[in-house]
Amino acid sequence: MPEFSGIEATRRIVETSPHVGVLVLTMVEDDDAVFAAMRAGARGYLLKGSSQAEILSAIHAVSAGEAVFGPAIARRLIEYFSATTRGSLDAFPQLTKREREVLELIAEGESNTAIARSLTISQKTVRNHVSNIFNKLHVVDRAQAIVKAREAGIGVEGRRSG
Repeated sequence: MPEFSGIEATRRIVETSPHVGVLVLTMVEDDDAVFAAMRAGARGYLLKGSSQAEILSAIHAVSAGEAVFGPAIARRLIEYFSATTRGSLDAFPQLTKREREVLELIAEGESNTAIARSLTISQKTVRNHVSNIFNKLHVVDRAQAIVKAREAGIGVEGRRSG
């Protein structure tokens, strides 16, 4: 692309038209390229060797809001996130097991009420855990806690670190 990269094009499309699903079709299959495309907002990533049927299916899936990856890319993502999941268990050793559970639910966007219900504890207990988490992680609010958790691979949609 003459003026900017496909990653930058994806970022601009998603920023200006978030309802548009971007499907990357490329020859590049290294982890950095795949993750850069996902961070930019792409909903799918296929290699140029994909069949016409695979490409058409991916276009329909992405337009319906689904995420699509070719088989080779899917394998790499699974391997990457499997390793990240194992590492995320030890991401914050200063937290108790219960505090890690609460942090994970915070990172998934759950409210204190939902956390209390999910863990069968009182809302006051949740507030105490949240306060302890903020102190131990040196953050001042939920947004900062979420950023730290997600950077550590905790609270990523559809995945629980245990």
